[in-house]
Amino acid sequence: MDSGYASRREELLLVAVNCSRSAATCFCTSVNTGPKARNNFDIALTEICNDNEHYFVLEIGTERGAMVVEGLDLQDADCGQIEAAAAVSKNASKQQRSLNTYNLKQRIYDNIENKAYFADVADRCLNCANCTMVCPTCFCSTVEDDTDLAGESAQRVRYWDSCFNASHSYIVGGSVRQSGDSRYRQWLMHKLASWQDQFDSLGCVGCGRCITWCPVGIDLTAEIDRLNETT
Repeated sequence: MDSGYASRREELLLVAVNCSRSAATCFCTSVNTGPKARNNFDIALTEICNDNEHYFVLEIGTERGAMVVEGLDLQDADCGQIEAAAAVSKNASKQQRSLNTYNLKQRIYDNIENKAYFADVADRCLNCANCTMVCPTCFCSTVEDDTDLAGESAQRVRYWDSCFNASHSYIVGGSVRQSGDSRYRQWLMHKLASWQDQFDSLGCVGCGRCITWCPVGIDLTAEIDRLNETT
């Protein structure tokens, strides 16, 4: 367990904002993570904005959230406002992309030696790490020892890292994953397959940020479809 993260997470007040519309790169409905937050929040907000009104419908998720709300001068939502919030979430569920999750873990494991597929992706991938830097679930890090110029003090600092960097898998003798296709495979296998073994869920929430920020236009949903075609 990451004790540093766990202690900070325990002290957080989590306020979720439900999506009111989906971007062209979103596919959260196909991985069953949105567009409405269903758990793991203290307070959730749904924004209602039309020609005549602008307000938020608030949902309490925990006792901590209830304590915060108690100190606010708020009115109970009526049936019409609750229905308006539900309509907003339903509208945001209309998405252009979807991820085929049927038997996904096993299909990916079955393709672990699909060298032609991963080589093709690697020819396009720049290993820039944009996808992992914007992903809300990626957590790779590295540790460096920093000293001052006088050499009188030092501190050990943890920085964000990415499995797309050759240095991420470096051990004595060199990097374990030296090629771009091996690093892309590591990312894909962990995000969509072994993550399920570890946490009993996908490592992808369908936010589409990796698609948005990829400078060469690699689309995770399309790549999974291509992987299926080569099986």
